[in-house]
Amino acid sequence: MSTHLPLFVITTWLLAMLPGAGQAFMIRQTLQGGLRPARAAITGNATGLVLWSTAAAAGLSAVLLANPAAYTVVRVAGGLVLIALGVSTLRAARRTDPESHANSPTGPTSWWTSYAAGLGTNLGNPKAGVFAVSVLPQFVTAHGPVLLTTIALGVLWGLVNACWYLLFTWAVSKGRALVTRPSVRRWLSVVTGAVLLVLGVAVAGGV
Repeated sequence: MSTHLPLFVITTWLLAMLPGAGQAFMIRQTLQGGLRPARAAITGNATGLVLWSTAAAAGLSAVLLANPAAYTVVRVAGGLVLIALGVSTLRAARRTDPESHANSPTGPTSWWTSYAAGLGTNLGNPKAGVFAVSVLPQFVTAHGPVLLTTIALGVLWGLVNACWYLLFTWAVSKGRALVTRPSVRRWLSVVTGAVLLVLGVAVAGGV
């Protein structure tokens, strides 16, 4: 097992805190569905990190990076997922009924739907694969089973991300008294949808 676990935990925690598609997506899930779908999305996101780590351990991430066509497919697919989420968020903001939704979350509440959305968003992010193949090996010692150690680090990576997003979505939920005001809610939905849309275009375009 890695002898640098504290540094690994700190690194992955700081990466999780960076603003980006993940945080915009979690805000969307929390505001539109509440904490239950947000937690399902967090579970899906963590699963994606474990899968990326397993792929890295098996050499699949290296293949993606070495094969421009395969990498492009993954990148474009991830961008399309973010674009779709952004468009749906903007559409939800446009049709929000201030009277009927001012004090309650809206949107899909299916656990598996939210889980799949979190998983798809993560797997569609090739940057997670780049981290898995380029950074994870730096924390694996030359002694012991490399495959199992890399997967174990992936599980820890997923747990660290899950802990951060649980805190993050809890904070967003606690601020619901403010964000459920019709005007504020619509504004946040528009901003979140726009961020997801721009990030999706950037990811698909390789920016």
